[in-house]
Formats: sequence, structure tokens, C-alpha cells
Amino acid sequence: MFDVNEYFEGNVKSIPFKGESLSSTIGVMASGNYIFGTSQKEVMTVVSGQLIVTLPNETEAKIFKTGESFKVSANKEFKVEVKTDTAYLCTYE
Repeated sequence: MFDVNEYFEGNVKSIPFKGESLSSTIGVMASGNYIFGTSQKEVMTVVSGQLIVTLPNETEAKIFKTGESFKVSANKEFKVEVKTDTAYLCTYE
């Protein structure tokens, strides 16, 4: 029914789907440190847990908890630290 994409040796898994108006992915991240790259504008919302994120052109990390979101422009990289398994929703514009 749905494809499961795996990244970082299976520590990040996502399922792509077509949302009401935007392409989206829902996924989980195991604890670890990751660097993600974008090909289009993304809005990432923490569904459960928290993400410690260093956004492009910033030096200090910010904590995003359940229900909070952040945006990343297209063609950028951002760093994510995960302390406990965390679920997320990502929409693409």
C-alpha cells in the first residue's frame, strides 16, 4: 500500500503520501544525529517527542517539541539531534 523509505542505516524511516493539498511524509527517527538536505521547501512538525534542530545559517540549535513546527527553504541543509524516538510530519511546498 505505502512505500517505506529508510535513511541513515534504518534509523530514520518515512512513508510518503499525498495530503489534502500537499505532498507529505510521516516518519520516525531513532536517537542520533542527522544532516538532512532539502530539494523543496519543507515544513516539519513534531508529532511525538522532540527534535533539536540547527537551521540553515544559524549557529544555535532550537528545541521543537510535540505540536511545534519549523520551515526549511529549498536546497538547504539542516542538522537534527534526536534524544528519544520521535515521530514527525513533513509537508512539501
